[in-house]
Amino acid sequence: QVQLVESGGGLVQAGGSLRLSCAASGSIFSINAMGWYRQAPGKQRELVATITRGGTQNYANSVKGRFTISRDNAKNTVYLQMNSLKPEDTAVYYCKAQLSWNNYWGQGTQVTVSS
Repeated sequence: QVQLVESGGGLVQAGGSLRLSCAASGSIFSINAMGWYRQAPGKQRELVATITRGGTQNYANSVKGRFTISRDNAKNTVYLQMNSLKPEDTAVYYCKAQLSWNNYWGQGTQVTVSS
């Protein structure tokens, strides 16, 4: 099993920045990729960014050029640096760990961007 703990959400004005963190514990050597997803009220959960074990990154078109996903293997932590935030980025952000046989999710952290 993998346990994920997210932090770093909050309230920020449009144009501002936030950094989310996701600390993983447990069967971390079985993790193939990690990612950030978000879910706004009344909408489906959507992919924001992913990073593989080898470091390959993938981004949703809506965040390209504004968000950066990174990982610190020594700390077993994945980060999401969010710049130039927009009101439409408001959502609960979830961290996901992808293993060969299962996926694990964090509890989510709220990001609210005011206009």
